[in-house]
Amino acid sequence: MGLGLSAIRLDSTLNLVIVVVLTLLAIIAVPFLWERWRRKVLGRSATILVAVVLVVVSTGMGGNMIGGFFPTVGALFGTGVYSGESVDAVAGQNGSDLDKLRDAGAMRAKEGKGSVVHMTVTGKRTGLTRDVSVYFPPQYYDPAYRSLKFPVIEWIPNYPSGPEVVTGPYEMPAKLDAAIAKHVLPPTLVIIPDPTGKPKVGHDTECIDEVNGTANDTYLSADIRDWAIERLGANPQRKAWTMAGWSSGGYCAMNLVTRHPQWYGQAASVSGYYKASVDAETENLFKGRQDIADANTVTVNLQKHPSPVDILAIAGDKENFESFSIDQIQAAVRAPATLSSWRIPDAGHNMNTFKAQVPDVLAWIGARTVPPCAPQDKKIITNGGVTPWSLPNTGAKGALVDVVE
Repeated sequence: MGLGLSAIRLDSTLNLVIVVVLTLLAIIAVPFLWERWRRKVLGRSATILVAVVLVVVSTGMGGNMIGGFFPTVGALFGTGVYSGESVDAVAGQNGSDLDKLRDAGAMRAKEGKGSVVHMTVTGKRTGLTRDVSVYFPPQYYDPAYRSLKFPVIEWIPNYPSGPEVVTGPYEMPAKLDAAIAKHVLPPTLVIIPDPTGKPKVGHDTECIDEVNGTANDTYLSADIRDWAIERLGANPQRKAWTMAGWSSGGYCAMNLVTRHPQWYGQAASVSGYYKASVDAETENLFKGRQDIADANTVTVNLQKHPSPVDILAIAGDKENFESFSIDQIQAAVRAPATLSSWRIPDAGHNMNTFKAQVPDVLAWIGARTVPPCAPQDKKIITNGGVTPWSLPNTGAKGALVDVVE
């Protein structure tokens, strides 16, 4: 069932046109058949119902294409089958058999292309198991790089999407290939975790350790980082780690980096915001705990816990709240943190606004991260001397309280 649903595209212009045509025909059929079926209540009801359903479906598909949320029906229903979602291979649990994929990766590398591998990863602290896709740069399969540790971009998908939106509608692999080939970004591992889990719709976690709930933050920060260092050969230095994202992913990136500066050096946000979104899709994350809400507000983190992190915040000139968020962050930032920001002409909070910024975002990251390098001497402090600040206890299973490097 999952494979079948994953074959039905929701981001196809042709499919949208077909649904729109069917919708128009259904709307026309209502008055055309109304008199003919005046004694057929069931027939009249059926035509109205079909027309209404098709209007909803066509509107939803149009909004989905603009927002780039779900590339397929399978992604919408969270079937977890992403093998057909713009990935090159599927690995075992926690990437247990990645070595078997090296030959195929090396073949793609000869064409200057990285490889995208999908797997599920179980966090050691939280016990959460979620979908994760990883972009391996071409150099990852080069024998000359075999002993080197690679920098990492942890790219957080926008709600309610999963990893497939980054490798699909974002067109991220091709943009990464181009940036690395042009030497504006060093060869970099890009880890794309699912920030939400299942179900997705109505389950917006905002990447937060929920009070007496799911430890989303801990999974995305501590669990994913530890796994990548141990299994993928990621560089443990904090300056080698960047978080990035669009929309809710942009908020997640800025929030998690300012919460965990001992692990991350940079955050890049496109159309993100400075505090957790609270709307009909958001769960009751804080349960009245103002200290937890404050600890997940970027401006509060910057004011109360200034750390040497570099932040990039981008917003469209028609994105009112996102532009307001940049103003708030600008007012809150304190040395040694730095903020780079710019506003861009846009068509609103949508995928096209975001995709146009990806090359510049990658260049910004490339100017600040570290290139692949030999393993550091164990005596070197990988957190760069940054002292973690004490996090409030949320009561979430496996959640971070006092973070110790």
